[in-house]
Amino acid sequence: MLRLRTALASIAFACAAAAATPAVMAAQTTTKFEPTADVRGTKLELNGAGTRYKAIFKVYDMGLYTTKKVSTPAELLALPGPKRLYFVALRELPGTDLGRLFVKGLSENSPREVVQKHALSTTRFIEIFSGKSKMMPGESFAMEFTPGKGTQFFITGQAQGEPVGDDEFFSMVLKIWVGESPADRGLKDALLGNDKN
Repeated sequence: MLRLRTALASIAFACAAAAATPAVMAAQTTTKFEPTADVRGTKLELNGAGTRYKAIFKVYDMGLYTTKKVSTPAELLALPGPKRLYFVALRELPGTDLGRLFVKGLSENSPREVVQKHALSTTRFIEIFSGKSKMMPGESFAMEFTPGKGTQFFITGQAQGEPVGDDEFFSMVLKIWVGESPADRGLKDALLGNDKN
């Protein structure tokens, strides 16, 4: 009986550790993010950075740049001014998979009518990532939002067409990572500076 209790305790501890691991690992990026970034003449600071995990596999590192530090989704979504999302692939990522996952994140964190309202911008979102057959480890992609101009997408530093969408569309994009059903809860905490490391 004692052995059984010990085994059960060990399993419970291992499960708890496994559940906590993504949140811990999210802050330990292999990418060195610059402390500041410039978006159309506005200086932004790194609000937080973390690693996106799929099961136990690292998918990409991600940094969030804002005009001032925020620590909650509500503060982030209400914050005026430009914002930047910067990603570095950590494994081979098919472009179609990226587009599909991003759209899934949009649908899971915003009302259907809002997603439908921005169908054209969302379609462009998919086209940009589906247009590149794959992202290789070390390659970067970014999204830069400027009020009144929309969201500009970049792949390996190259702008992809013209900016799309409005403020509401970019809020939908942000919710992929900081919404009620984020892509990775550990990454959400890291982007908002709430990781415990």
